Amino acid sequence: MNVSLENKDKVNALLTVKLEKADYQEKVDKALKDLRHKAQMPGFRKGMVPASLIKKMYGKTALLEEVNKMLSETVYNYIHDNHINILGEPMPNEESQKAIDFDTQENFEFQFDIALAPEFTVEVSKDDKVDYYDIDVTDEMVDMQVKMYTQRNGRYDKVDTYADNDMLKGLLAELNEDGSTKEGGIQVEGAVMMPSYMKNDEQKAIFANAKVNDVLVFNPHTAWDGNAAELASLLKTDKESAAEMKSNFSFQVEEITRFVPGDLNQEIFDQVFGKDVVKTEEEFRARVKDAIATQFGADSDYKFMLDVRKHLMDKVGKLEFPDALLKRFMRQSNPDKDEKFVEDNYGKSIEELTWHLIKEQLVKANDIKVEQADIANMAKEATRAQFAQYGMLNVPEELLDNYAKEMLKKKESIDGLVNRAIETKLAAVLKEQVTLEHKPISAVDFNKMFE
Repeated sequence: MNVSLENKDKVNALLTVKLEKADYQEKVDKALKDLRHKAQMPGFRKGMVPASLIKKMYGKTALLEEVNKMLSETVYNYIHDNHINILGEPMPNEESQKAIDFDTQENFEFQFDIALAPEFTVEVSKDDKVDYYDIDVTDEMVDMQVKMYTQRNGRYDKVDTYADNDMLKGLLAELNEDGSTKEGGIQVEGAVMMPSYMKNDEQKAIFANAKVNDVLVFNPHTAWDGNAAELASLLKTDKESAAEMKSNFSFQVEEITRFVPGDLNQEIFDQVFGKDVVKTEEEFRARVKDAIATQFGADSDYKFMLDVRKHLMDKVGKLEFPDALLKRFMRQSNPDKDEKFVEDNYGKSIEELTWHLIKEQLVKANDIKVEQADIANMAKEATRAQFAQYGMLNVPEELLDNYAKEMLKKKESIDGLVNRAIETKLAAVLKEQVTLEHKPISAVDFNKMFE
């Protein structure tokens, strides 16, 4: 066996593998021998089929399988042992590869095109200045989060007089033009609505200070600006009919319900942060503020990595890639796409590849490794973050573990978690190595940068 690599230029190479009969014959003979032991044919006992018949029937198949297996292992081992940094996979050469006849040849020569990664060095120091956005946690944000917790423990009370955001329940009846109840018209018993959600202020005002047993006349079509979905839900009819319904309706108020938020007390403190962790409203608000800041910190790190990416890609500059070979690889990887797809997406793929190579070099330079424990912890933190979005900060560890285990059952989830773990560790390292240009910013302005 002979393996050689010829560099055509800095980013293209030709890998040649020459196999002689002595390299593969022993493995082919063993494969045929194993087949003979298992073969069952009429007229022969199991394992007693003549070797010559087995060779005649399966010789070429065994040869193909063993040569392909040996070829694959040889190419992989050569690339690995010689630390060749390749892009994509070796591809059969389309120009100098000679035709192979497995029926007559005993010695074989295979040639592969190899896409080599461009050589470059990326260095990071305090001379590299990168923006870091410190998102301001306002009192208003804390108030909103606290309100959400109190609402979770709220209750619905029945009241006598309507106020904004109350819910009304009553008899809804379609009227004639003279204001009388329309015979055969739409009537809905126990109709529920919240006037505060009406689009028309004049219609909304009709219900101001309404009391139980009051009969009010309004126009649903005008009130909800002709929204077919809203009207269909209220009138208990289909959207098409609701959209055409422009009559006035009477509404006899039978019940007024008001939501009353819960008190901010020890029960809520314990629900959110655990028993007796927080004792006062001041401590509670401070912990809520810290929790929001933690969520914002992850957003700031994400933006930081985007800015680091741009900074380092500009610093490295345009790299040379084996364009023809990579486009060929892209075509073969997307057999259902046409040439236009390759041309339209090649530039973006090179941009992603450039960042991948930069990141790969930084990870190696900083000896960043991701262990199984890191992946499990990232799954747990991702789950914790999902719960935190809904204000659930005191989720039991057992529940987090169960959700995390479900994530780890899917390969695509694991791949994503590995990448997130690497990004998290890399961000922490780079924040220490570069000079951070801290920039205070509101959450609104921060989010605008992603629009």
